[in-house]
Amino acid sequence: MAAGYGEILRTRHAARLLVGTLVGRLPNATAAIAIVLFVRAEGGSYSLAGALAAVYGVANAVGQPLLGRLVDLYGQPRVQLPAALVSALGAAVFALAGTDPLWLAHASVVVAGLFAPPLEGGLRALWPKVLPREDQVHTAYAMDAVAQEVMFTVGPLLVTLCVSLWSAEAALLVINAVGVLGALSVVVSEPSRTWRSAPREAHWLGALRSPGLLALLGSFLFIGMALGSITVAGVSYADGHGGDAVYGWLMAALGLGALAGGAVYGARQWSGAPERRLRGLVALLALCYLPLMLMPGPVGMTALTALAGVFLAPCIACAFIIVDRYAPRGTVTEAFSWLVTTFTVGASVGTAATGPVVEWGGAAWGFAVPGGVAAVALLVLLAAGRVLAAPGGTRKLAGASENDRNGAVEPGFTAGHQA
Repeated sequence: MAAGYGEILRTRHAARLLVGTLVGRLPNATAAIAIVLFVRAEGGSYSLAGALAAVYGVANAVGQPLLGRLVDLYGQPRVQLPAALVSALGAAVFALAGTDPLWLAHASVVVAGLFAPPLEGGLRALWPKVLPREDQVHTAYAMDAVAQEVMFTVGPLLVTLCVSLWSAEAALLVINAVGVLGALSVVVSEPSRTWRSAPREAHWLGALRSPGLLALLGSFLFIGMALGSITVAGVSYADGHGGDAVYGWLMAALGLGALAGGAVYGARQWSGAPERRLRGLVALLALCYLPLMLMPGPVGMTALTALAGVFLAPCIACAFIIVDRYAPRGTVTEAFSWLVTTFTVGASVGTAATGPVVEWGGAAWGFAVPGGVAAVALLVLLAAGRVLAAPGGTRKLAGASENDRNGAVEPGFTAGHQA
């Protein structure tokens, strides 16, 4: 396992791009907790803190695919770095002005979320250019999924550390300044500067004109809902079994399970079509959510939560491969950004929907939600069997300007035009 990942990280530019992307995404990964802590430090209510965090999330969900499309059109440096600077400026205005007046607080949070650079999609567009073999690209996707789990574990710890050492205001400023440095590290690298998307066919839907991609996004909306629902059900469980400390262990176990599953998944080469493999992984994901309804004591529940996370990162890594196969020509960054947006929106919907379920039926019914919606995600993939049939032909991914299987000109559109 270590040898496979080590081979990738020793490849020129790979470690720099991975680390720079993770650092550049810290403001996005920690936005919710940073906003909540700052609003509370300013004397604002939990309702205001939640509303501002939600505003950031919605703005980010809108901005990611739009900025991704601009990256495909104009290249990474001309979009990623200016976006990072504008996003950091919005966060700085929020940190310095506080929550009064409210309109300025909301406007600055919208700017911070809307202009968060699509570094995640940009990195996945770069892997085929950096890595010489297709199997390495697939392993890099798994490593990418594992690294996300590390970031979402370490990021909140960094925010709370900054708050304890300085202040919530300083935490917002420092995390966003570090994010700009991460984005800068990526865009000045040779792969980012020289990467160019393939010419795209004019279409206002962009990446969303691919039926296969739409099917994948529909499934991952429900997978995101499953993850969001666990966070709410976990709070309800912890309230009756030890409080915040237990909740912290549950969330850490969920991340640790995903990290372990992704690491093992990426350590070997998988045969067969990724579309079939994803259906199997989503089925296992749904199956591993069901034991959460047993709600044993804290130790047993922590173990079950770790089990529930095992197949999440493999599902995400496999989805990255499928995005590569179905993204229309010239839309790879936008397509990956849509996956991020869909997953984020799904998590938000799951969080919102599970609250009333928990109030009505308790934590046990709350933990029934992730298994149920994950089963729906599997049904979407099964129903979309025809559009998710493996694309015909094979193609060498590495060394291409873009990981793009759908290179044919689509009927009804003029070749050479960009949209």
